[in-house]
Parts: sequence; C-alpha cells; structure tokens
Amino acid sequence: MNEQRDGSGQGGARAPEAADDKEKTPIRELLVSAAFELFTEHGYDSTTIDDIVRRAGVGRRSFFRYFPTKEEVVFPDHERALADMVRYLDEGDQEPDPVGRACGAARMVMRMYAENSEFSVKRYALTRKVAALKTHETSVVRRYERALAAYLKRQFALLPDGDMRAYTIAASVVAAHNFGLRAWLRSGARGDAAVAVDQALELVHRTWSDTGETLVLIAKRSTPRWQIIQRLEGL
Repeated sequence: MNEQRDGSGQGGARAPEAADDKEKTPIRELLVSAAFELFTEHGYDSTTIDDIVRRAGVGRRSFFRYFPTKEEVVFPDHERALADMVRYLDEGDQEPDPVGRACGAARMVMRMYAENSEFSVKRYALTRKVAALKTHETSVVRRYERALAAYLKRQFALLPDGDMRAYTIAASVVAAHNFGLRAWLRSGARGDAAVAVDQALELVHRTWSDTGETLVLIAKRSTPRWQIIQRLEGL
C-alpha cells in the first residue's frame, strides 16, 4: 500500500504549522492574547467569554479553569506576583529594616509589570477606560496593601503604635509604587520603570525608617532633672 505524503516528502499527515504553534502555547496565554485582541477590536464590554474561547480555539471550561471572571483575564499575573510578595515578606521576619523590606516587596510588583511592558501599557490604557476593570484593579491593590500591612504588624508588634504604623507605611509604600509605575505607563513604558518607582519608594523609606542614633543615659532615680539635662547638653 502506498503512503500518502505531504509536500515535504515525509510520510503521514501533518497538522498546519499554525496549529502546531497553538499546541505549544499554554492555554492561559492563548486566552489572554485572544481576550486583548478582541478588546482592541470590539471593546471590553462588547466582548463575551464565548468570543474569547472561540478566538483562542479552546473550550469554555478551559477559560474558567484559569479565570473565574472576565475581569481576571485582564490581570493574569497578579496572583503569582502576590504569592511571590507574601513569600518574600515571610522570609524577612528577622529583617532589621522592615520598611526597606516592604519597599523591596513593592519593587517585585514593579518588575512584574516591566517584564512585559507592551502588555502592561495596553492593560493600563484599557483599565482607564472601563469602570469595572478600575474597580477590580483597586481590589487587587488592596490585597497587596493588606499583605504589606500584615508583615509590618508583625515587625512592629511591640510598639504602642505598631498597628497604626504598619497600616500607614503599607499605604505609603503602595501609593509611592503606584505613583512611579503609572508615570512610567503613561509615558508608554519609555525608559526604566525602576527609576521612577525607586525615587518614590526611597522617599517612603527615608520618611519612615528609624535612621537616627539612639542615646541611652543611665542615672540614679534620685538624680535631679537639672543634672541630667546638664549632662545631656554636655554630650
């Protein structure tokens, strides 16, 4: 029996090259790529989940295996980034500079955006236009802030204002990170994202870190206050 051959002279049938490429691309990436193509062509509100899976060439079940809602497909990398941040913070429980550690955690999120700058710029533009995505983004930011606050609460547990300090610093870190990152995104991701973000985070670090020297003076309880003040002034 004669074998059927394709144009390359090889035995057996071959799938088209495009199909081969699709098989090699992770389904998660196919869905994200298809979604953003459709959002660009037809708008976010006019694109359905059925449209996305049809464009991606996968089943509807595949979508919900990776993304519980349509909003989630716009933020496919945040779950991983949040998990990495929490792990990084957990490893820093003995860190002598907890504010610096918190700033370092924020830089991890910045690097996630910078890894795929073209996608990040597209997402930023889309999020500015769609109220539902803006709301979803706010909920994502709050999760980062809560993770930072939980870490800082552990570090400041012995301070009388520990909780207040933790939540205030966490909010400051997130605000500084977002200020620098959004400036970079508005520019179309020109230059290094770290420059603007680092500048803002350094301000937070300088403001909240205890960088001054601590002076301990030992005196008897019966020592007059004027003598203590005199000794301090003489130092």
